[in-house]
Amino acid sequence: MELALSPDTLARWQFGLTTVYHYLFVPLTISLAAITAGFETAWVRKGAEKYFHATKFWGKLLLINLAIGVATGLVQEFQFGMNWSDYSKFVGDVFGAPLAMEALIAFFFESTFIGLWIFGWDKLPKKIHCACIWMVAIGTTFSAYFILAANSWMQHPVGYTIDRATGAAHLNDIWGVLTQKTALVVFTHTMTSAFLTGGAFVVGIASYHLWKIRRARAAGTSTDTKRTRMMRTSLRMGLVMTVTAGILTALSGDQLGKVMFEQQPMKMAAAEALWETQAPAPFSVFAVGNVAAGHNSVELSVPGILSFLAHDDFHTAVPGIHQTAKAEAAKYGGSPDDYVPNIFVTFWGFRLMIGIGLTASVAAAAGLWLTRKKKWLLPEHRTGDDEAPKLMLTASRELNPFFTKWGWRVGMASLVFPLIANSIGWVFTEMGRQPWAVFGLFKTADSVSPGVSQTEMLISLIVLVTLYVILGWINVRLMKKYAVMGPDTDEQPPAKDPRLRGPSSGPGGSGTRDDDADADKPLTFAY
Repeated sequence: MELALSPDTLARWQFGLTTVYHYLFVPLTISLAAITAGFETAWVRKGAEKYFHATKFWGKLLLINLAIGVATGLVQEFQFGMNWSDYSKFVGDVFGAPLAMEALIAFFFESTFIGLWIFGWDKLPKKIHCACIWMVAIGTTFSAYFILAANSWMQHPVGYTIDRATGAAHLNDIWGVLTQKTALVVFTHTMTSAFLTGGAFVVGIASYHLWKIRRARAAGTSTDTKRTRMMRTSLRMGLVMTVTAGILTALSGDQLGKVMFEQQPMKMAAAEALWETQAPAPFSVFAVGNVAAGHNSVELSVPGILSFLAHDDFHTAVPGIHQTAKAEAAKYGGSPDDYVPNIFVTFWGFRLMIGIGLTASVAAAAGLWLTRKKKWLLPEHRTGDDEAPKLMLTASRELNPFFTKWGWRVGMASLVFPLIANSIGWVFTEMGRQPWAVFGLFKTADSVSPGVSQTEMLISLIVLVTLYVILGWINVRLMKKYAVMGPDTDEQPPAKDPRLRGPSSGPGGSGTRDDDADADKPLTFAY
């Protein structure tokens, strides 16, 4: 009980909870910003109303997600300052540079242009208004890059020197920190998984609306054709994005795995429960380990695959947990057991991350086939743009009612799969490099604030959990409300395309300024 409530343990729990919770919002914000920008670009170029309604609908969900994400990010900063002061003293000079760039550059882009986008619908020319949401998307991408560069330095420290007087790390090559191999592959993997998350999110909500429309039509109830067109377009876009991002996530994950084998052999040995060095090394499909005895009691593996994943050939040796732990103990001191992470969490976290993430892509690939274009179907089975698509197994055969119902339900459920996989992925990444906070330099146990008592940490943990429950409840309620409500298809696109200066030039513009009419109107929020 004493160990479970020690300040070290409480600080770890607080970091884990705040990080995983915050990361539920990050990939969705990154991808929704780009999705909204893509739909608005289509509207500006083609003028079709369905793109305008898609822009407003997905943009509204982006704003909700962004607001809650910023709030949870601020709370995360609080726990860093409170619980990890020794860590901050050690890494402050290095860690501060990318974080400052994130705040000054990325957050500036996001906060400035999201405001212009929200309030600029009737005030800015279409192209400039569209450029604003692209600036938001670029800002979220920059933000992700700087944060991941800082985290990558913890995984693989470069571009620093250690001050012998203070023992702290000093930055001497910011470019090296920003462009090191770890940062580049982690950024690529994180971005592809973010778009996997966004694609599945769109598929889930579009599936819900199209399934409702289909049931209403079957019951003889009239439906909103504008909503149907918009959701059909969103569904196809989401399916393509989920499949494409899923493939790219697998490829980038393979590259990330090779970098981990090179830089943190213990993490990948633990992820495979590979206790002894083997050549060729097998890929473990399933294992039940006896951690105390240091071996697997039951295992199912594929020979040579782990060697291929680590070295691009089927024969090279891959170091096991025992050998790696002994090597680290010889290099850094202490017992080999000190360098073995939690095998159960690492092994199953790695598999759940891959398995759950792939589920969304496989479901999307099936969805692409079942909702394929008209030319792949016989004429009597084709549906118009104002109808919910049939789920067609062959050119002439529709899924039976039972499988049709479950097909749409799988589409809705796929919304949560990447979110779960992302969270598990972070747990695997952070747990797998223990006992290190900064790999090879600074241990997690040495990072905790010495001046914060057990009681203070416990109280702050309870407060943060309570706050996160409230924020989660607000977020779920808002997202559910507006996602279920769907787009406002009665809303018309702006009739005019205002100029930044001078008279309106768009349709309906009379060549006179409309400033006088606007002057009497109160400032209204776009949503």
